[in-house]
Amino acid sequence: MGFAQAVPELTWVDSVIREEEIDRYLDGGRDFIDEASIFQTLADNSSPEPGFVRDVIQKSLEIETLGPDETAALLHVDDPDLLEEMFEAASEVKHRVYDNRIVTFAPLYCSNYCVNDCRYCGFARSNKVQKRRRLSLEEVGEETEVLAGKIGHKRLIVVYGEHPLSDVDYIADTLSTIYGVRVPTRRGYGQIRRANVNAAPLSKDKLKVLRDVGIGTFQVFQETYHHDTYQEVHPAGTIKSHYRWRLYAMHRAFEAGVDDVGIGVLFGLYDWRFEVMGLLYHARDLERHFGVGPHTISFPRLEPAAGTPFTQNPVHRVSDEDFRKLVAVLRLSVPYTGMIVTAREPACLRMGVLSLGCTQTDASTRIGIGAYSDRYVDQEAERQQFLLGDTRSLDEVIRELAGRDIITSFCTAGYRCGRTGARIMSLLKSGKEGRFCKLNAILTLREWLEDFASEETKAAGDKVIAREMEEVRCQMPETFHVLEEYHRRIMNGERDLYF
Repeated sequence: MGFAQAVPELTWVDSVIREEEIDRYLDGGRDFIDEASIFQTLADNSSPEPGFVRDVIQKSLEIETLGPDETAALLHVDDPDLLEEMFEAASEVKHRVYDNRIVTFAPLYCSNYCVNDCRYCGFARSNKVQKRRRLSLEEVGEETEVLAGKIGHKRLIVVYGEHPLSDVDYIADTLSTIYGVRVPTRRGYGQIRRANVNAAPLSKDKLKVLRDVGIGTFQVFQETYHHDTYQEVHPAGTIKSHYRWRLYAMHRAFEAGVDDVGIGVLFGLYDWRFEVMGLLYHARDLERHFGVGPHTISFPRLEPAAGTPFTQNPVHRVSDEDFRKLVAVLRLSVPYTGMIVTAREPACLRMGVLSLGCTQTDASTRIGIGAYSDRYVDQEAERQQFLLGDTRSLDEVIRELAGRDIITSFCTAGYRCGRTGARIMSLLKSGKEGRFCKLNAILTLREWLEDFASEETKAAGDKVIAREMEEVRCQMPETFHVLEEYHRRIMNGERDLYF
């Protein structure tokens, strides 16, 4: 372990970054984030006419990706009534594409060793207060047993620092370990059915290794699309200081045959309106090259982290009001994508923005290395990348969602049926995928209620399932009898039935 830490950064950079995998996408030596164009577009649309805004909203309701001028106009809406129309439309777009459900997951942090020195990150190489650890494969299995067998999660986002100790072979081995865990539960069994990965940008050959082991979504956040800010917060000489190696990570993933990719920004590093435009430009460039946009977009806000003074008073802090607006604008601008709001946010705000178009959220979240099986009290900042805003249990979150007439889904069926990448785009845009979402949400929530729920949460969940099944009976009568049969079989102990 000590030897791996001592590898010179230049040697590590030289072994990782491959310029030829970037250059092929450049246009005249320039990347697709045209800052002058973004700033001009924002300025040109700083006082949008209400009629134009309503036309833009209507286009989004037709599940079409918006253009830069259209998105810039939405970003500058300040009239309360027009803003409320945007919020209502964002909710409607989400319902048309994904129906009335929220998918849940948990993060599993496997290693906090990192060769980078990002000014905002608790894992930064120079952070002396961080307690460094890499899970063994046995420990990965123990963490997974808790997540799948005691809490009841079916999907994870597995997180790694950028370091020789957590290179592609380690990532592949941890994924194989996670998929191999199967734990008896109250009436059935617990098992992770989809493991997504949040890791450093990889070359195409390494991405093919993860594709072959069964990676779900490959997730890399640009952090900030503003070139100068990117250089300011990512010190020179580190891998992460290479803006374009990170910017084209998703392009390489698609080339390597990874069906689903996830992009994101760490809001608070630069102006939030510029960053939303960057996300839009990223989505449109992926569509231009591959005909497929991002499977998910994430929008975490900068949070305090032990040993990282930069996080304490950020110049570009995003207010709760602006956060709600940017979530709605993202939903309208990239209407087909999944949108992830995490436990970084306090419970009240997180639940509030779910209605603005979010499709995924985490629960029972622990982000310390080994934190699920080694249950330390509350949060321990020296073991975490940042501090969480919401540490409620999955049981509590499901109960609150049910109280809001939202069904929790653990569905992973689409990925195993081949409804991924380009194949899912037409289904999402036509609203057909939402039909599968509803059916599989019912079945997977029933599984979880039978195997893990408290009595109070089970009662709340039963009511939601009854209402959703009645909707299926009325809206999809040709499918209802199959749904009833699957539901009955799950009640009798069968598991993993899906459409």
